[in-house]
Amino acid sequence: MRDEDGPEPRSGLPTSPSGRTPQWVVDEALGLPVRPVPWRAAEPPPRRRRGSGLLGLLAVLLVVGGSLGAALLTGTVQWPWDRVVAADPAPGAGVPVAAAPSDRPTPGVDASGSPRGVPQPVPEGGGPHAFSLLQADGTTPVAYDPCRVVRYVVRPDESPTGGEEMVHAAVARLGRATGLVFVYDGPTDEVPSLERAAYQPDRYGDRWAPVLVSWRTAAEAPGLAGDTVGEAGSLAVSLGEGARVYVTGTVTLDAEQFPEILAQPGGAATASGVVLHELAHLVGLDHVDDDSQLLYPETVPGVTDYAAGDLAGLARLGQGPCVPEL
Repeated sequence: MRDEDGPEPRSGLPTSPSGRTPQWVVDEALGLPVRPVPWRAAEPPPRRRRGSGLLGLLAVLLVVGGSLGAALLTGTVQWPWDRVVAADPAPGAGVPVAAAPSDRPTPGVDASGSPRGVPQPVPEGGGPHAFSLLQADGTTPVAYDPCRVVRYVVRPDESPTGGEEMVHAAVARLGRATGLVFVYDGPTDEVPSLERAAYQPDRYGDRWAPVLVSWRTAAEAPGLAGDTVGEAGSLAVSLGEGARVYVTGTVTLDAEQFPEILAQPGGAATASGVVLHELAHLVGLDHVDDDSQLLYPETVPGVTDYAAGDLAGLARLGQGPCVPEL
């Protein structure tokens, strides 16, 4: 990594046409081939450039996707929950008793009769935003159920100094923007996996597995190889032809490269912006072409918090359908 006065770039990293090294690619690919995307010009527009030695030359490519696998994230997961599986009736009983499903929690766990929160007001006029996955009507975004809490856990292993606090602050910011209620369930020793089960009663009890936030190295998570610093995504499920709902997800952050970001002048704000960007993908936002938005595919100096378009999209994602049957 390098700026005008910085050290020489590390070998093996791609360089821009001017010879500068783009930094911290966030590849949230779904296990599919990543489309080549050219780097932005090394020199940012003057209105956004910071002084030499700051992060004005930082170029971060943010590729949309998720971390749970393409098949799970790009369409409805038709789990056979609409089937009634009858257990053997109890002696003397006249009606068979439906067996409790083993692949999902008891319906309605954590659910309330109405949305638990209200999204913050959207700036007048809103702004550009896009969604990762739509319902069958082609216009309504798939979202988390606003009538239940969204639980999350953090795997603290290899977290950089201040990393957990940064995650909690970003989750709180996301909660204000969406109106979704996030509840921290504490630390976990669960190791992230592409085959992660959405229902883990032995570990987390009779509820959907919480969102898993973890810090990993490229050796542990091949998706973080090279310049990649994070992956995020959620799992959408449905009952038959019913509405699709996100029930859990993962956010994986690079334990080796985040300290490098944080060490840069102004790096705390940039790192926070990357986490906010990832969390927005977690709840269903996609990229936009407007570089004034945090969901623009590259970091832009000074854009480290949700902008008007991001907030408009997050507000819609906080008003998804309530599906107590799940």
